[in-house]
Amino acid sequence: MNIVLILVSVFLAGVAQVTLKVGVDRVTKAGGGGHIALGAGGLKDLAASPVVWGGLVLFGLSAVVWLFALSRVELSFAYPFAALGYVIIVLASLTVLHESVPPLRWAGVAFIIAGIILVARTA
Repeated sequence: MNIVLILVSVFLAGVAQVTLKVGVDRVTKAGGGGHIALGAGGLKDLAASPVVWGGLVLFGLSAVVWLFALSRVELSFAYPFAALGYVIIVLASLTVLHESVPPLRWAGVAFIIAGIILVARTA
């Protein structure tokens, strides 16, 4: 059950990141491309985006689940699993955002997975 809580939190955080990226991209496209302006105007544009709000809500849910997980396990056990967020992001970037993922980045993902497997074996 403890690992399930950790994994749910990490998964929600990963989905939140992708949701925020989709929201930011929509705000950027609506503004004519380029970047979101730093300052009040950019904040107003972001605050008007339901997709951005959805990403923030997912982050909040992730944090709540993370707190439940931390109440049950040591931080030194739980925190390395946060690196799975990077794996989730790379996979989502490839499949959802249609970004390219170079081979060296895949090698990094493999090392992350290997490290998490080592940490999980200490439970």
